[in-house]
Amino acid sequence: MMPERKTPESLLSVQEQLIAREPIFHRPEFGVTRADFEAMMAEEFWETGASGQRYSKQFILDTLVARHAQQHDDPWETSDFYCQQIAPDNFLLTYTLTQGERITQRMTLWRRESTRWLIVYHQGTVA
Repeated sequence: MMPERKTPESLLSVQEQLIAREPIFHRPEFGVTRADFEAMMAEEFWETGASGQRYSKQFILDTLVARHAQQHDDPWETSDFYCQQIAPDNFLLTYTLTQGERITQRMTLWRRESTRWLIVYHQGTVA
């Protein structure tokens, strides 16, 4: 029933670059300010949360700013990465995110623009 998912060798370098950025907004080395988060997102960014709710870029930015305004634990583990190119300079990265007892299947649509990566869309689905 499960599809076979093996990243093509030609995309392994891209996959490694994207793995280093996932889970999105949980990597302090890429910044923790509104400006940092906004710089990671494409202008048209939006998200579908694990609840199925759709979220705008503004809502996500406001939520991230509130989250990082307070000390918080952020334990997580990622696994099962798969990368595929869906259009020139556009890549879909899927993976499993474990946060304590909560396991979600994640997907992020990434666009490479010159020397930077932008998040176009993100979705989480409770497993």
